[in-house]
Amino acid sequence: MKKYNVGIIGYSWVAGAHIEAINKTTYAQVTALCSSRKLDSAEISAKHGGKITCYTDLAQMLADPDLHAVSICSYPADHAKQAIMAARAGKHLIIEKPLAMNWEDCLAVKAAVDAAGVKTCIGFECRFSSQLITIKALIDKGLLGKIHYGEIDYYHGVGPWYGQFRWNIRKDAAGSSLLSAGCHALDALLLCMGHEVETVSSFATNSVNKDFAKYEYPTSSVSIIKFKDGRLGKVASVIDCLQPYYFHIHLVGSEGSLLDNKFYSTQLGGLDKNRWSELSMKMLDSGDVTDHPYLTQFEAFFQALEQGKEMPLTNLTEALYTHEVLFAADRSADQNASKK
Repeated sequence: MKKYNVGIIGYSWVAGAHIEAINKTTYAQVTALCSSRKLDSAEISAKHGGKITCYTDLAQMLADPDLHAVSICSYPADHAKQAIMAARAGKHLIIEKPLAMNWEDCLAVKAAVDAAGVKTCIGFECRFSSQLITIKALIDKGLLGKIHYGEIDYYHGVGPWYGQFRWNIRKDAAGSSLLSAGCHALDALLLCMGHEVETVSSFATNSVNKDFAKYEYPTSSVSIIKFKDGRLGKVASVIDCLQPYYFHIHLVGSEGSLLDNKFYSTQLGGLDKNRWSELSMKMLDSGDVTDHPYLTQFEAFFQALEQGKEMPLTNLTEALYTHEVLFAADRSADQNASKK
């Protein structure tokens, strides 16, 4: 069995979570790290285990023929150019969300990946969460019937108390509420309801609380999605809330409904439709990256590499569709704002 050597691009909160998860997989180990800050290789190696060589020059790190893959954990605005560089260097790619700050750059990443023939894993790791794996199994087994309405919403107050706040406030660095955070909810909705989106209409607004005054873009948005067969979905992305983190899921189908960790189904005899039954699963209840299912996701990625296959659930094709709908939603919100 081959052991894949992985380089990390960017040394942030999420990078630490990636390093820990990659080193726990069966197939891979982190052997290099590139940061704009000068880091001591011995110190980083001692902190994370193994032998990690630190770089400040990305091209130099990518020139290492023994490096098989990279994990891009830098600021979102840098993701596309770094992904293109790494693909051209023949490295497989793990790319934290978002893939890029605009649709044109997403297509440029796709072109580079296609030309190089490298494999990809994009940072929609919530698809590998216990909650979404369980919900998708219920859907696939027909326990909810055909879902005609779904709402999945992201509530996470990203204020001055949160580390990401320092750059998340800038439009050029974060883009929008949906792009910087709520994309996980949109991606989950598409996982549950499919890709056949016909139209999306969005509106956005701001909190008047002074903690969120520095944001250069609207901090709350809601998007209504119409699928080609008439089904409807709704996604709210709210990063200016003062409440606990909440990943809200409500799916309504022809044979039952699901609300977060509760459900009812006509397909299971003996259930009372006036009372919810409860599912035992780990919930998406924290924005802390240490709680994200990176290990499960990365194990699937490196296993797919070993088998010469595209990884399931969070490959580039899946992620591109989510980004395409996302950018359409943000364009709609901008257009609706200009009509005021």
